[in-house]
Amino acid sequence: MVDHLLDEHEQSERVRGWLRQNGAGLIAGIALGLAVIGGWNWWQQHQAGQRAQMGQQYASVVAALGANDVKKASAEYAKFAKQDSDYAALAGMQLARAQVDAGDRDAAIATLRGVQSKDAAIMSVVRSRTARLLLDAGKAQEALALLGDKPEGAAAIEARGDALYALGKIEEARAAYAQALVKLDVATPARRLVELKLIQVGGTPAGPEARS
Repeated sequence: MVDHLLDEHEQSERVRGWLRQNGAGLIAGIALGLAVIGGWNWWQQHQAGQRAQMGQQYASVVAALGANDVKKASAEYAKFAKQDSDYAALAGMQLARAQVDAGDRDAAIATLRGVQSKDAAIMSVVRSRTARLLLDAGKAQEALALLGDKPEGAAAIEARGDALYALGKIEEARAAYAQALVKLDVATPARRLVELKLIQVGGTPAGPEARS
């Protein structure tokens, strides 16, 4: 019994000694862990708050456009236009469309040029729409430079073909239209227009079996 008590006493002393040596580090580790958890919770709440705010800002732009008040929509969009978010990108595209409908092509181009997004699909649409407006303004070279040599998506490739055609680069335009057709489903209404453009530049639309 005495030996047993001595063992317990020895173990207790060992625990106290370990705590004296490592207690500060242990407490610091616990504090750090709690800080990380607290920081993560704060970040989650902060992100949720930002998303809610951007959602409200997007809704304010849409509401103004629904009321045909492009000026107010522009003012609302300016409040969060520089934010790298899908909300801002979608709002910018809708505003640009309204500006085009209102006959203000230059304003629409400026709006689209300012759109930012990490989503490659969104940016492909933005570039193709901007390029079309530049083509409409007679700025084919700018449109071509914006699209680059390897645009993604059928719409962007088609726009590149239009820019090449406007610049008199018929063979390159033919290749671009053919490439755009490969990316378009047979049932897509836009396919027929691209086929006509390809025929116009001396090409022959391939059948559905040629798609990969």
